[in-house]
Amino acid sequence: MGTSHASITVEDDRGARVMLPAPPKRIVSLLPSLTETVCVLGACGRLVATDRWSNWPVSVASLPKLGGLDDANLELLVAQKPDLVLLSPSNRLATRLRSLGLTVAELDAEDLPQVQRMLRKVAALLGSPQLADQHWQAMDDEIRAAQAMVPASMRGTRVYFEVSSALYAAGESSYIGQLLTRLGAVNIVGAGLGPFPKLNPEFVVRAQPDLIMLSASEAASLARRPGWSNMKAVRGGRVCAMPPADYDVLSRPGPRLGAAAKVLARCLASFKGGA
Repeated sequence: MGTSHASITVEDDRGARVMLPAPPKRIVSLLPSLTETVCVLGACGRLVATDRWSNWPVSVASLPKLGGLDDANLELLVAQKPDLVLLSPSNRLATRLRSLGLTVAELDAEDLPQVQRMLRKVAALLGSPQLADQHWQAMDDEIRAAQAMVPASMRGTRVYFEVSSALYAAGESSYIGQLLTRLGAVNIVGAGLGPFPKLNPEFVVRAQPDLIMLSASEAASLARRPGWSNMKAVRGGRVCAMPPADYDVLSRPGPRLGAAAKVLARCLASFKGGA
């Protein structure tokens, strides 16, 4: 990774060398966390289109929307004449885009060190490598501020964080799990299961978490899941139902992780004192 003269070479997450003759002026981003990273690094004005889910900062709402992970509009993308396309390694478009002569960087993150690495790589691609560590430090300061929001009585709280109703969870080794650890919580999904494992419903029932965190859209149906109405957290209403704006922040491993830590801290703080 680095810059020499005006040219830029960065190795992406697939190990491919991404080479640019100069900092890109027309960028397409197909992942919200990458869109947010570009904007936080001061290059929002260089974005010419994004995926349908990118909605922060508000200025990106007016950009052409190209679709999602599996249904991006290739013709519309090419029509933007991007000199750099940012997408996740799980997006199957990369090979096709390269065959059309476009410069592509495949980047994503599942844990905090990977978020820092993504920030550094995007900053290098933008021609502003010096900005990455400044922003990482600011995020770290926010996470430390979130730690101070959690009452001592809530340290050690056993938490289940649900990513989707298909029972994908945020495990201890994910960025959400690592934020919870820094806030003093204990994740019922150990690191050995991977960052975002799909769980058997009985696993959660047996684990009896003290607190459940999930999207507000799923919270109302928790008690109807077989066996879940007997869980102490469900019975006692110890459930943090995240509204869409908060859930967006939590679901994106990017530059708003300081804000994500504060969402988690507010959830923990709201249940202080009761078991």
